[in-house]
Amino acid sequence: MELSDIIVTICIGAVSGWLAGLIMNSRGSLLRNIILGILGGFVGNFLCNLLDIQIKMTLLSVNIGTVIVGAIGACIVLIIVNKLFK
Repeated sequence: MELSDIIVTICIGAVSGWLAGLIMNSRGSLLRNIILGILGGFVGNFLCNLLDIQIKMTLLSVNIGTVIVGAIGACIVLIIVNKLFK
């Protein structure tokens, strides 16, 4: 994995985490949103592969489906984290 791939992953994770924070009405720092988005990306991809769901949407050569899957996974992770630390 090259440096550019890592930067893109962090950016997509940040956007996914930010979207999940808006959807779930959660307050958190940017770092928390990045971590949540990256974890959510793994969870979302796992669930999409498990359910055989493919989201292919691109805008200006950016895969929007990745952001959507990451946001959905980040929402799931946020629900679990909120239940654990409640």
